[in-house]
Amino acid sequence: MNIGQLARQAGVPIDTVRYYERQHLLPTAQRSAGGYRVFNDTDLTRLRFIRRAKALGFTLEEIGELLALSDQRGQDMAQVREAAVLKLQDIEQRVAELQRMHAALKQLVDACPGHGGLEQCPILGALTEPHR
Repeated sequence: MNIGQLARQAGVPIDTVRYYERQHLLPTAQRSAGGYRVFNDTDLTRLRFIRRAKALGFTLEEIGELLALSDQRGQDMAQVREAAVLKLQDIEQRVAELQRMHAALKQLVDACPGHGGLEQCPILGALTEPHR
């Protein structure tokens, strides 16, 4: 299949395929006699893997590590699980930080009447006061 077909079947833009190839997440494509990239079902499976891993929050570097582990089919799954556990912990920390930010911003929004002089605005006041 050509790059357009691959991209369409994987649900990504063509430029993304080229980028992943440059980043060595996808192997360098074979070339047709006319110089066009030629991909196969293995490339499609790998591209879908990358897309799904990105959707779960893995970085491209982490995805590269997962792909390297995936390529070692005879190995134990412990390293893959550990990578997923670390990503889950990272996501949990980010969720906690977002919840903290949500609570702080909600408190400011609730305190703001939405009318009156800016000098009385609790949101601007909180943003300009020295950090506690």
